[in-house]
This record gives sequence, structure tokens and C-alpha cells, in this order.
Amino acid sequence: MMHLRMGHAFDVHPFTDDPDRRLILGGVEFPGERGLAGHSDADVIAHVCADAILGPTALGDIGQLFPDTDPAFAGADSLTLLAEVASRLRELGGTVVNVDVTVVAEQPKLAPQKAEIERHLGAAVGAPVTVKGKRAEGLGALGRAEGIAAWAVALIELPPPPAPPVR
Repeated sequence: MMHLRMGHAFDVHPFTDDPDRRLILGGVEFPGERGLAGHSDADVIAHVCADAILGPTALGDIGQLFPDTDPAFAGADSLTLLAEVASRLRELGGTVVNVDVTVVAEQPKLAPQKAEIERHLGAAVGAPVTVKGKRAEGLGALGRAEGIAAWAVALIELPPPPAPPVR
């Protein structure tokens, strides 16, 4: 019998002034928008999905698995990293049931690309992923459009833990 487990995660990335940095959210490029700072492609939505899935697995977090000190992950495609996280879950005998994400950003508007973002994330995870865009209404660093934050909840199924040894 499989056990349902829930993981929760938060991630935030500031915008960068690097004119060559592309903005990637949920695997979708937003041309003409300022990019986010980060070691990989800085896809805050893919990152938060990965951490939410990793939470209940005891496999660590995205920073442990794909450290920003490792040159191999410089500019890495975060959807590929997310797919690797889902693969590691499957190696444990688990599956993702669904992931739900809330993104807080003054810009860009996610609604026009929402369906495409959800398709990309769902393909990487192998399960439905829903994304909701919210604004900070001018409050704080997010409200001043200094960056983008995201929260995610993942429901996963895992095999039961091994029974404790009989004494």
C-alpha cells in the first residue's frame, strides 16, 4: 500500500540587470523581460517544484543535489533538473500525484503563458502541475518588482517505510 506524503517549498530570485540573461519561468521564455539572477537558468517555478517534490523523500533539496558551487550546473536548464528530481522519486518507488504552485510577481503577467508553463512542468514531473500568478500589490521587494517568489505544494506517493526490526 502506498503512502501519501506532502512537500512544501519556497524559492525567490532577484532580477538581474544583465541584458543577456533571459527570463525563464516554468520552462517558458519571456522575451523582452529582465532575467532572474541564479547559477542555473534561475527558473524559480521549476526550482520550487523540485524542492516540494524532494521534501518528503529525504533526498535533500535542490541546492544539495545541484549545488551552485558546481560549474556543471552553470546555466543549467531547470526543467531538466526537475525531471531528474522526478526520476529520483521514481527510483524510490514513488510517484508525483500533483504539484500546485503560487507565483508572486509584479511582472511579467503569467496568464498568457500559463497553459504552456503547466504543460512543460507536467511533462518534466510526469503529473499535473497547476500554476497561479499573484501580485504583491506594490508591497515590499516583490511589490517593487525586485524579483519573483514562488511557493509549491506537492502530493507524492511513496512505498511504506520498512518495518522496524523485531526484537
